[in-house]
Amino acid sequence: MDDPKGTSRRNFIKLATATTLVAGASRDVLSSIGTHLIEPRAQQAQTESPNARIQIAAIGVGGQGTSDINAALRRTGPSTDQATPSPLGTGVEVVAVADLYDGRLTRAQELWGKQLFTTRDYRELLARPDVDAVIVATSDHWHTRVAVEAMKAGKDVYLEKPMVQNLNEGKLLIDTARATNRILQVGSQRVSSIVYQKAKELYNSGAIGELNLVEAWWNRNTALGAWQYTLPPDASPQTVDWERFLGRAPKMPFDAVRFFRWRNYRDYGTGVAGDLFVHLFSGLHFVLSSNGPIRVMSTGGLRYWKDGRDVPDVMLGIYEYPKTATHPAFNLSLKVNFADGGGGEEGFRFVGSEGVMTIGRGVTITRKPLPKEPGLSTNTFPKTMQEVIQKEYRAKYPENLKELNSTREEVYVVPQGYSDLVDHLANFLDAMRTRKPVVEDAMFGFRAAGPALVTNLSYFEGRSYEWDPEEVKLKT
Repeated sequence: MDDPKGTSRRNFIKLATATTLVAGASRDVLSSIGTHLIEPRAQQAQTESPNARIQIAAIGVGGQGTSDINAALRRTGPSTDQATPSPLGTGVEVVAVADLYDGRLTRAQELWGKQLFTTRDYRELLARPDVDAVIVATSDHWHTRVAVEAMKAGKDVYLEKPMVQNLNEGKLLIDTARATNRILQVGSQRVSSIVYQKAKELYNSGAIGELNLVEAWWNRNTALGAWQYTLPPDASPQTVDWERFLGRAPKMPFDAVRFFRWRNYRDYGTGVAGDLFVHLFSGLHFVLSSNGPIRVMSTGGLRYWKDGRDVPDVMLGIYEYPKTATHPAFNLSLKVNFADGGGGEEGFRFVGSEGVMTIGRGVTITRKPLPKEPGLSTNTFPKTMQEVIQKEYRAKYPENLKELNSTREEVYVVPQGYSDLVDHLANFLDAMRTRKPVVEDAMFGFRAAGPALVTNLSYFEGRSYEWDPEEVKLKT
């Protein structure tokens, strides 16, 4: 992957560095600094020479597959007929797609042209000599098989997260990527985000002191957020290749709900942990240069979306991370709630001895130093003794309310319209052209997917697990 330093990784508006006095409910901003903006990486793209052109195919063109293709094409706007290519060009052409629902094949040609080759059988895409790379955006239970076959067919692979559905598949993908010398990038875009790069730089600079706790959450407030995707009225065994979809999953009669809302079922998906916790692990591991936790435990339940799904809609995970060369030992808490009546949000808090780093749409560093004074608890002593103690105390610790009550904040935000998904696909395409390694390769991807899948084990089996982040396997 090209090193984006000097480009998108520093693409931030540094809004303010302010000292704020807290007096009751008041906040008085005392100072601020200027604003700095560097153009986003995607907007600096140059038109590639013809021999640098990359032809891609997509296997699975549901919501995520469609978004991935548009990001690879650097299209502006939503995934609609009005989405138009970036005027700077990308040197990328989508030539073929595969999907198991006929309606999505029709839609693909509406979006990317009638010349597009479409099929239900992904193997027809892998056999095409004009396909340089494939985007794999299938249900989770097809990830490993399709990605392995694609690499063996000589294709580079952008593989949606989670990398695998089962722990025993991780080594196969890692070994296949190495043996075939193919580029494999896993699709957790945080590792290419200028937000997370800024957080990494701030953490490495010692901005929050010694880390001791990380909290992350991804709560949702909509039916679509809870995977209640719209069912097309023409869904039937004639328009859906149900048998191919089932693959290794248990055989059963056609069920449109299971096909279009597969994330709700353990037979095809990986639940909250595989869909969302894996993103949080990816971002965390990137910021801290961490290989993962050594202990995993989780709880939760099916609280609201009692629609036939067999995975929880509320999940909490607690993790223990060991001391390494890049970070001290710390604890991590993850939380997802699909029925958040407060509106839903996502974010991170990295808690250190000298400050807190919050990641959302941007990065905020908040510093309110721990008091140097030990404090007094003398109210149960005789009054004369209290006076003596307080006099000695104030002689040793002169009162400085301004220092005690001050809070400093540094706020960084991304430019309007910034897309980390575009940057992530751009990094994948850059790696294809240069053959330089990507950040989120098979090993990185499995070090995020592994703990997520162990989280599911902990939830369903009601016990904690020991994990080996170096060997990426359960400890026995």
